[in-house]
Amino acid sequence: MRKRFDDSRKIKIKNKWSIKKKVIVISSITVGVLALAAGGFFGWGAFFADSPIVPDEPEIVRFYSPLTGVETTQENTLRPITAVMIENSPEARPQSGLQQAGVVFEAVAEGGITRFIALYQEAQPGLIGPVRSVRPYYIEWAAAFDPAVAHVGGSDEALAMIRSGSYGIDLDQFFNDQAYWRTNDRYAPHNMYTDTKNLDALMAARGKTSSTFTPWERREGERVTQPEPTTDDGEPVVDTNVYVNSITMPVSTGLFLVKYEYNAAVNNYTRYQGGAAHTDRELGQIAPDTVIAMMVDMYLGSDGLHNEVRTTGSGTAYIFQNGIMYQTVWAKTSPNSQITFTGVDGNEIKLNRGQTWITAVPNGQTVTWQ
Repeated sequence: MRKRFDDSRKIKIKNKWSIKKKVIVISSITVGVLALAAGGFFGWGAFFADSPIVPDEPEIVRFYSPLTGVETTQENTLRPITAVMIENSPEARPQSGLQQAGVVFEAVAEGGITRFIALYQEAQPGLIGPVRSVRPYYIEWAAAFDPAVAHVGGSDEALAMIRSGSYGIDLDQFFNDQAYWRTNDRYAPHNMYTDTKNLDALMAARGKTSSTFTPWERREGERVTQPEPTTDDGEPVVDTNVYVNSITMPVSTGLFLVKYEYNAAVNNYTRYQGGAAHTDRELGQIAPDTVIAMMVDMYLGSDGLHNEVRTTGSGTAYIFQNGIMYQTVWAKTSPNSQITFTGVDGNEIKLNRGQTWITAVPNGQTVTWQ
């Protein structure tokens, strides 16, 4: 009995030892795995400790001027449009502030003498002028931008229009002389000036803090690379989207003859008038990014003195940008509506970002290029 008991005990002890052995083996394996995992973890931890963690880059929010399409600050995109009448008689040259204008309309004011209405938003010149009187067609071109208009008097019709409040806010110097001054280096009336600070104060006093308008469509900044368009027969399209390097616009007399030279390196157009470089007194030669010749009906007004221009309806326009001429149709449905420029394919032409200079050329004159 004793021996049987001992044998039985030995079997039980042996079985228990086998179980313990298995547990020990399993535990050893588990510890080994955990050790390897821990080693791997701390090993990778050491690797990552030597490699800095780069956070995701925040999304960049960009803001673009509704007037020019150029990148600017959010604050500048909310600024109201200021339109300033600027003189262009020989006695007024060189002008101040023209280089910084976002959009410029040019037309004959009287006696063959041209004048500009310059529009500003993000740019804030410290000197603008000489400032002169306004005409109805300048008001109608500017009205599409919901502006405040700075000027020194004007024709009876123009004054009635701007004072009505239907075409913008009136900033006439006659009633706001604190915002304008005359210089001593030129004689009157070619020496009236203003600046952004003073005009901003006038607009704020009248509650003009923003402008609501339809911007022109802008290109995304890429240069045009498509070949010159051709007909179905492979022949170049005549007078439509052709490559040009120089432009001539006969606005009135030789003193006001407009010429441009294309600068391929910087993709803009150096401006000349009257056979000389057209310069901004403070910033040098004027060079718009897009140049437009807009053919218009132009005639002498009923007073026999002031010029008149038809701004509504439609007509031919030549757009020059990227070294290419685009033949288009301009259209303006009402005095307050925006001008559109439609290509031969029926689509609106997208303009380059930057300064756009529009010259009204009388029908009957010929814009040339080469």
